[in-house]
Amino acid sequence: MTPASPTGAIRYDLQLIADMVPPGARVLDVGCGDGELLAHLSITKQIDGRGIELSMAGVRAAVGRGVAVIQGDADTDLRDYPDGAFDYAILSQTLQATEHPRDVLANLLRIADRAIVSFPNFGHWRSRLQLLTLGKMPVSEYLPHQWWNTPNIHFCTIRDFLLLCRDMGIVVERALALDEHGRPRSISGVGPLANVLGAQGVFVLRRSTRA
Repeated sequence: MTPASPTGAIRYDLQLIADMVPPGARVLDVGCGDGELLAHLSITKQIDGRGIELSMAGVRAAVGRGVAVIQGDADTDLRDYPDGAFDYAILSQTLQATEHPRDVLANLLRIADRAIVSFPNFGHWRSRLQLLTLGKMPVSEYLPHQWWNTPNIHFCTIRDFLLLCRDMGIVVERALALDEHGRPRSISGVGPLANVLGAQGVFVLRRSTRA
């Protein structure tokens, strides 16, 4: 399990995302799980936060934290939100579990000025080594499921993601490569080393201003 941040409040990777959100922002957390991040942002940044979560167990846990969360599916329900409804849309460790990642990204940047997206990097050297030496789908701390019960249906690498952003005209404002424990690595999040050494990636995105 990814350890808590130095404050002891939330996981390292969630704390990094929280640090990217300005106080008072309008935030939609897509696939918010048990509402841990939204609850933290509400307390520390006084955001106007909303969440959608596919799992009813997650919805109940989030509501129990006092967070405004509804049951919903990123693939089908984001289209119902109006343009520009939020300042930030967050998709943490969920993109790889969506059926149509490209459409989900497009909707995030339609309904929000910026999107913060994180996902496990299938190109990490440990994943490559497991495939090379064992000939099996990788299992690790950040990819804990077996191939037959994983919720992840679109594995991608950091390079794959950056190429998709380029093809969609999405601007990457900030990029972090994280280690296996969710801590930032001292390398460029968009450089070639990130695709090998980054176990996870976190990206702040915005629409291109070009016509």
